[in-house]
Amino acid sequence: MAAPFDPTMIDAWIVSLGHASQHTRAAYRRDLALFARYWQEHAARHAEGVDTHVVRGYVAWLHRQGRNGRSIARALSALRGLYRHEIRHGRLRENPVADVRAPQAPRRLPRTLDVDQTHRLLAPELSQAPVDAWQVRDRAMWELAYSCGLRVSELVGVDLDALDARAGELRVLGKGHKERVLPVGSKALEAIAHWLPWRATRAAVDETALFVGRRGRRIAVREVQTRIKEWARRQGLEVPLHPHMLRHSFATHLLESSGDLRAVQELLGHSDIRTTQIYTHLDFQHLARVYDAAHPRARKKS
Repeated sequence: MAAPFDPTMIDAWIVSLGHASQHTRAAYRRDLALFARYWQEHAARHAEGVDTHVVRGYVAWLHRQGRNGRSIARALSALRGLYRHEIRHGRLRENPVADVRAPQAPRRLPRTLDVDQTHRLLAPELSQAPVDAWQVRDRAMWELAYSCGLRVSELVGVDLDALDARAGELRVLGKGHKERVLPVGSKALEAIAHWLPWRATRAAVDETALFVGRRGRRIAVREVQTRIKEWARRQGLEVPLHPHMLRHSFATHLLESSGDLRAVQELLGHSDIRTTQIYTHLDFQHLARVYDAAHPRARKKS
């Protein structure tokens, strides 16, 4: 069943998105303006309305325009939302976009640090480090994030009482409020032990967070992102480093050493092992590089 399309529908829907950010509303408006262009130039003359056939033609047109799968998915999401709005207001019964999916985008592999880069990031040793409270804190954060494979939200969310230093365990609240208990490496425990005396003089009296900022309150995600970039620059790492790269590196290095995908899944807190399997592709890339560099029959002739 075909659904009507009128560009004035776009304004009504955008206005209804009062909870959305200005950036989101502008992006939806651009995507729907693109569909309006397609409708006027390619479909309006021979289609009674927007149906699945029209939407699939729109997807093909976007693909010919050079749009990738992610961009097409966003365009379809805007159009789907527009017609969902029409259904809520009783002007339609069926959504013509409901059964149309964007072509699957190739999955981008996460960037990681190799083991040497990781050691360089975490150098110098604590005994050689400058006596600066915030550098001591930062080193403790990087050690803990890499030791446990934490998301940045999990890292900033760690409370003092979540760490059992004697048992070498950390309680973490992950996505979906799922708690998991993780082993903590000796280097991370040592770095945290150096941070705790500094924290005692800088944290607000009622603050429960393990890592605090200059105002004595729980450190913000944005500050962690900024600090790790600055830290990497000082250590001479020419890598656009972000906190999640430590999580990716943890998973990759652990999988390379153990080959135990299920264990890595549990440690990362993935509910679906297919999410964890992306690290097997990274491991294969490593094996392929070793093969190409070392196997006599794989070397290219000069």
